[in-house]
Amino acid sequence: MNGKPFIDFGWIGGHLDDVVTRLLQHIELLLLALAIGFVVSIVLTLWSIRRPATVGPITATTGLLYTIPSLAAFAVLRPIFGLSLVTAVIPLATYTLLILYRQMVAGFRSVPDEVIEAAEGMGYTPRARLMRVELPLAVPLIMAGLRLAAVTTIGLATVAAVLGDKFGGLGQFLTEGLQTFFPTKIYLGAVLSVGLAVVADGLLVLLERRMTPWARARAERS
Repeated sequence: MNGKPFIDFGWIGGHLDDVVTRLLQHIELLLLALAIGFVVSIVLTLWSIRRPATVGPITATTGLLYTIPSLAAFAVLRPIFGLSLVTAVIPLATYTLLILYRQMVAGFRSVPDEVIEAAEGMGYTPRARLMRVELPLAVPLIMAGLRLAAVTTIGLATVAAVLGDKFGGLGQFLTEGLQTFFPTKIYLGAVLSVGLAVVADGLLVLLERRMTPWARARAERS
């Protein structure tokens, strides 16, 4: 160790601007990937739940996209979009599709048939039934998928460091630390990634509770 601390807190304190920049880059990648993945998944779900025969093919397609290595995806997209945010976000958004789509389908399928029949008997239009009955009851499983997708994306986003400093996020610390044999950067990138995942999961749990007050009330009564 040559008398040097394993983790140089002095270096961290002197580079807080870099830390904030990398953290914000990572959050940007996360939010964009989740937003795109969520919109695409909800569209696919709403289309396929009315056409059950399409669920299998769509699930298989999203599963196939999930198996594509991120480095290979970046390599294919780089000649098309260059070293841009688009190149970084597309693979990350693609990886969320399998998780989000499967959970959304499961959520809508979990709505009891008798509840749907009751809504129809009350004169709900298909759109009103979807927004006021099916979607609220599907929220717990949808949010579970969103939590899993968020945590997964935070980990995968570290690979975006291969695209360079501009979109590296917290993965840039890991890459630079390994290249320069500087453990401080490695541990900093790893700890911040884990911390971001914990915070993101906690915020989504709070959001789910706000969206499903009836579930909280039921739990308190029991």
